[in-house]
Amino acid sequence: MLTHHIGADRFQRVGQAPDNFTATVPVGEQDLVREVLADPYDLEFLALDPAHSERQLENALVAKLSAFLTELGQGFAFVGRQYRLPVGDREFFADLIFFHLGLRRFIVFELKVGPVEPEHLGKLSFYVTAVDEQLRRPEHGDGPTIGILLAGHRDDVVVEYALRTVDAALAVATYTTDRTLPADLRAALPSSAELADLITDVTDPE
Repeated sequence: MLTHHIGADRFQRVGQAPDNFTATVPVGEQDLVREVLADPYDLEFLALDPAHSERQLENALVAKLSAFLTELGQGFAFVGRQYRLPVGDREFFADLIFFHLGLRRFIVFELKVGPVEPEHLGKLSFYVTAVDEQLRRPEHGDGPTIGILLAGHRDDVVVEYALRTVDAALAVATYTTDRTLPADLRAALPSSAELADLITDVTDPE
């Protein structure tokens, strides 16, 4: 896990996700909560098509759960996917739910492949409230639930405005599915056409 985080420059990504913790998390716990979050999350191991859907993203994360837990960091325990949350006469399903053993808090992930919209945070806040009511056990020392919106793109001004409108503790992180190489290294790599010619030469020497 340490090798992974060093190679993925996690120290530069920790605590970078915009959040509303100043208003929703006790002062003494704000830094601790931020330290378990990263932005962006490095999901290169998923090998997703650039045009992937939210369901494909979720399926890939669950299929590569061990790698995802390593990227999340120490202390995360997987609770479930599409977790059923009955509210009133309806059923709602949270994308991914984890429990952080150090923070003793449930953490709800809502997945979006496109840009963050204000209504996404409203939906995530609803899930956080439902998890607090149905899963959290204050008598066991559980703290209030945290929500993380994991999206493909983010406009920080839109996110800032949207975070002001919710009372639940939320953060908005992005993810990458490939590591961008520096320009000088990209220039040194062969093009796709050159690779195709090379493969042809190897498989068909004549």
